[in-house]
Amino acid sequence: MPNLEDDHEIGCPYCGTAFSVRVDNTAGSHQSFVIDCENCCRPIEVEAVTESDGYVSLIAKREGEG
Repeated sequence: MPNLEDDHEIGCPYCGTAFSVRVDNTAGSHQSFVIDCENCCRPIEVEAVTESDGYVSLIAKREGEG
């Protein structure tokens, strides 16, 4: 049975601190959500894309950044 959630590491686009983000594998192949940096507490927009082979790519952006 596949995992319902997986942890992935991202870097904060503000302060550069790396930390773990949990991605819900049941929420579809393209997800967007906002989390706060564990270090500087600024909001980070995260885009998670799951490929057909299960590979997950994450893009972390400053809130409001194109």
